[in-house]
Amino acid sequence: MKQFIPVLKRTKLFAGLMEQEIEAMLSCLGARRKEYKKGETVFRQGEHLKYFAVLVEGGLHIQQDDYWGNRSIVSPIVVGEMFGEAYIAPESGPLLCDVVAVEDSTVILFAAAKVLTTCSSACRFHGMVVQNLFFAISERNRNLMQKLGHMSKRSTREKLISYLSAESQRNNSASFTIPFNRQQLADYLSVDRSAMSNELCKMRDDGLLLFEKNSFQLL
Repeated sequence: MKQFIPVLKRTKLFAGLMEQEIEAMLSCLGARRKEYKKGETVFRQGEHLKYFAVLVEGGLHIQQDDYWGNRSIVSPIVVGEMFGEAYIAPESGPLLCDVVAVEDSTVILFAAAKVLTTCSSACRFHGMVVQNLFFAISERNRNLMQKLGHMSKRSTREKLISYLSAESQRNNSASFTIPFNRQQLADYLSVDRSAMSNELCKMRDDGLLLFEKNSFQLL
């Protein structure tokens, strides 16, 4: 697990801590490493979580499938991001989505009870981790509100403009790469893939943007 400490240092959970401090805390936080093959489920809808996790290798999607198999991607998870933290409170209820590996992935699991309860040694860094966890949950809520903003648009074009504009602002550039292929982007915005692809071509012809696979340039 030691090889992943540089990744953990860059996460919001361990913001402000040195690598040696993080290493000293891992056993205190009940950390353990687990690997998943592409397509495997990390957390399953309906579970009551006792752990939350940080992705240290690969890529994951938080997604939801309905009874008929229609998929909606709630959020991508990239290396260094935390997930499952919103469901660790005792009364938070079961997980509402699946977390699935979209490539071979490695995660570090943290025992929620050990994170939220001060350890017997009362290490002075534990309070920082709890504070960082609170800030990370707040940011996750802001991101979900932003997605609701995209979803509230009426047309496919309006949803695309909303999402791509937000990505441009997040990257501070008119040129950027998104973490989705075409089907995944359609699932994220809850639109038909063919209709979305046609709309992207129309937007290109109208001089609004250029694109190549998952790379975009807004004009």
